[in-house]
Amino acid sequence: MKHSQIFLHGTCVSVGGAGVLVLGEPGSGKSALALRLIDEPGYGISGVLLCSELVADDQVIVTCERDRLMASAPATLRGKLEIRGLGIVTLATPPSVPLALVVKLQDHSAIERLPGPATFGILGLTLPLVEMDGKMPSAPARLRAALSWLKQPDKAREPVAQQRG
Repeated sequence: MKHSQIFLHGTCVSVGGAGVLVLGEPGSGKSALALRLIDEPGYGISGVLLCSELVADDQVIVTCERDRLMASAPATLRGKLEIRGLGIVTLATPPSVPLALVVKLQDHSAIERLPGPATFGILGLTLPLVEMDGKMPSAPARLRAALSWLKQPDKAREPVAQQRG
């Protein structure tokens, strides 16, 4: 039986209108990465300035609507972002956002340099998955680059070694 809604421990940010679900262990930097994305608009590899908004922090509700995954915050947490050492702040947030990417945060030593395509399954649907170290200075740019890269045609996303064949 398929469930149409699930609660996940994570953070969700809308980056240029595309929802990014950030998952990781407690203390891995989910909220800090969200704050950096909100505070630092950037281009990734698209050449288009991408601004970010908080959707949900700590808990994310993911629902399946017409074969697409939507993310939102529980009512009690809507607009709330934890800034370690400062406390809970309130931000304007969109009510929901269509998910485009899942980012799994982990230490950089555990991440493959040239990984193959990966996916993350939620409610019977799959989303592209990338792993990154959210504490690295380049994490916001890498996340925006991943979104831009995923919008390219499949041929353009093949690893260089495969293209040279």
